[in-house]
Amino acid sequence: MTGSTGNGKRKVTIYTDGGAIGNPGPGGYGAVLLFGDHRKELSGGFRKTTNNRMELLACIEALEALKHPCCVTLHSDSRYVVDGIEKGWARRWRSKGWMRNKNEAAKNADLWSRLLTLCDIHNATFKWVKGHAGDKENERCDVLANGTAQRSGLPPDANYEQGRTGAPAN
Repeated sequence: MTGSTGNGKRKVTIYTDGGAIGNPGPGGYGAVLLFGDHRKELSGGFRKTTNNRMELLACIEALEALKHPCCVTLHSDSRYVVDGIEKGWARRWRSKGWMRNKNEAAKNADLWSRLLTLCDIHNATFKWVKGHAGDKENERCDVLANGTAQRSGLPPDANYEQGRTGAPAN
């Protein structure tokens, strides 16, 4: 959580969470970034989206907040996100034109593409943490995500609402 690695990259710890009320419905994400004595909290959301999109966006927003390439340990309670990165599913989907198999397109390819680009910049390791199990930072992310999802006047998740969550344009 403090200092830097042998390659000069800063070590950052990130916790994330996301969710949607009704799924799909109003959604929010929360992230906590820790670097030494520094702490940054992020949150945001959309008027209509999905749980998985908010889980992905929490990771994306947190990684995009980093000003320099870092060594990141990212904690998420989403198996979808952690397994998608750590088991190589997202990279495989990308290599197959965002197809999970011959007949099924990968969902949320627009966000997976952004996340993979950020993983290429940062040396990121994704760790699963059990949600709602007392982990202080995961609980804080949950509060941030839910608080945002309950706000009025949230903007649209344009890609979701317009059905553009498939393979990103080159």
